[in-house]
Amino acid sequence: MTVVENKWLTGPYAPIEGDVTATELEVVGTLPVELNGRYLRNGPNPITPVDPATHHWFTGDGMVHGVRLREGRADWYRARMVRSTKVSEQLGEAPAPGERHGGMETANTNVIGVGGTTLAIVEAGARPVELSYDLDTVCHSDLGGTLPNGYTAHPKLDPATGKLHAVAYHWALPYLQYVVIGADGLVEQASPIDVTDGPMVHDCSITERWMVVYDLPVTFDLDIAVTGAGFPYRWRDDRPARVGIFPLGGDPAAIHWFEVAPCYVFHPLNAHDDGDRVVLDVVRYDRMFDAKRQGPDDSAPLLWRWTLDTATGTVGEEQLSDRSFEFPRVDERLVGRPHRWGYGATVRHDGAAHDNAFGGELVRIDGKTGDVTTISLGAGRAAGEWSMVPRHPDAAEDDGWLVSLGYDKATDRGELVVLPAADPSDGPVARVLLPNRIPVGFHGNWVPDGV
Repeated sequence: MTVVENKWLTGPYAPIEGDVTATELEVVGTLPVELNGRYLRNGPNPITPVDPATHHWFTGDGMVHGVRLREGRADWYRARMVRSTKVSEQLGEAPAPGERHGGMETANTNVIGVGGTTLAIVEAGARPVELSYDLDTVCHSDLGGTLPNGYTAHPKLDPATGKLHAVAYHWALPYLQYVVIGADGLVEQASPIDVTDGPMVHDCSITERWMVVYDLPVTFDLDIAVTGAGFPYRWRDDRPARVGIFPLGGDPAAIHWFEVAPCYVFHPLNAHDDGDRVVLDVVRYDRMFDAKRQGPDDSAPLLWRWTLDTATGTVGEEQLSDRSFEFPRVDERLVGRPHRWGYGATVRHDGAAHDNAFGGELVRIDGKTGDVTTISLGAGRAAGEWSMVPRHPDAAEDDGWLVSLGYDKATDRGELVVLPAADPSDGPVARVLLPNRIPVGFHGNWVPDGV
């Protein structure tokens, strides 16, 4: 009998057993007293049975990890499985309340605070899952009856209005949906965006003027879906790649498309207006889900700049760096505006599993020059997506801290890492030591108390 190995189920990606609670956490260094809130991160932690031959990293059961900080102390660490029906059955529990949508309910990709509520979210049509402050599943939510279908993993918060702008999709819908959520956590707008072929639209961008849509050649494949494979999307050589813009908060019927060279983008770093031009900094792959279908292994993720000229209809495409990295972030106060500093986590791209294949170094990106520098986190240490937390609301762009969940191979334990944003190479101002390893996951955010 042949044993099928799947790197997305082993080593740093392997799941942990289930819910964890720990208090009186040890802190190495000094936690800034200004950090009052929770650092939360979502990611796959498959505890329901899977077939290694077909399992895709993106489809594992969701688990949210959180560390609560208060007045220089680390009050608790919690890890909670997000209760899909399958997870509840596996744990011998009654299903969580709330309507499911379109056969999707595994919210394993991101976790945000909006309208005083904590939401675990995912792309491809699932409802958000509301969590308690302590990260227990409350319900699968249609946001008070205002969300007509599913949602997405990557809304963008407009700093000027406090509204969340997003592009959602589901294989059974013949269009994308532009969804705007107000600061009260209720949907204000849900409008169709006309596309063909059912593209996988992982993320979006905003500027002060524009909503930006990425329509790229990874699309729904019915032939794969009917086999029962959990991830029915693949690369298509015959489909063009394009980027669309329409007025932020406006009607998607006014969208204008710009064609770009074939590629895939999971995550843009940021976007901004420059007169008649729209400047997009994106982490770009040459191909995706083509030869390798179980995870993002087809090509290296590299930083590119696309400049859309709305006056001429032309696009400039420029590679800014040859350093592979992912999960790009900027100071959230500058989303859709010119920024100076961006951050990411290095990716070792060779298709194999390694203890530090993801996040062994922090990437710091200079938005003015496009220069990319890397900062080692130390031997055997790695961390995921970094959130920039300003010292106070009016602090300078680099006056604050970079926060992420990490891993220390020497102890086989996770840790919350806090770096000084002004000079991350100075090393952590604090590390909160956690009781268990945290599997390599997806997206995290700092959620201050009251948000």
